[in-house]
Amino acid sequence: MSKTNLLKKIKEEIITLKESPLYKLRIENSYFPVIGEGNHDAKLVFVGEAPGGREAATGRPFCGSAGKILTECLKEIGIERKDVYITNILKDRPPKNRDPLPNEIELYASFLDRQIEIIKPSLIAPLGRFSGEYIMRRYGLENKIKPITKMHGNLFRAQVLYGELKIIPLLHPAVAIYNRSKRDILMKGFYELKNNI
Repeated sequence: MSKTNLLKKIKEEIITLKESPLYKLRIENSYFPVIGEGNHDAKLVFVGEAPGGREAATGRPFCGSAGKILTECLKEIGIERKDVYITNILKDRPPKNRDPLPNEIELYASFLDRQIEIIKPSLIAPLGRFSGEYIMRRYGLENKIKPITKMHGNLFRAQVLYGELKIIPLLHPAVAIYNRSKRDILMKGFYELKNNI
C-alpha cells in the first residue's frame, strides 16, 4: 500500500474516533480533525501539540498566527513548507485551547507513531513542551528530558527500524507571536534544523 493510502487510512480512523473525549466537541462545533499535511516523503517532520481554533475550523495544521511564524522561519532557512510534513500529537482541538491531557495524548499518540513510521523522516522537530516530552520518551531519550527552553535547538539521536533518527526539540512558534526577541531564539533552533537535515 502506498504512503498516501496508509496515511488516508489513519485519517479515516480519526474521523470516526468516537471514543475520543474530544469527538463530541468536534461534532458540536462542526470542527474538522487535523491529521497533518505536507510531503509524504519528507525528511523533516514537525510535531505540534494540538490544533487551535483556526486549525479545527479548516482541518489544516499550523494555519493561524503560529503557523505563519513557522512558515516564515522555514523560508528563512531555505525550506518550503510543502517539502516538510506538519502534524500534532492530538488530532482534535481541546476546549478553549487548553493543554492536552495525558489520556488524550495516550489515545492519539498511536496515530502520530504510525504517521512517523509511514513517512520515515530522518529528523523530527517537536514544537513545544508536550510534543518535546512525548517524542523524547517515544524514542528512549527520557533521561535527557529537560524544560523545552533548555532542549530547544539541541540535537538528540535515536535508532529506529529504518536507521538513525535525529530529534531537535524547538520552542512552539507561538512564543514569537507577541515577543520579537523570542523569534531570534526560535530562529537559532531552525538553523540547527538546517544544519542537520
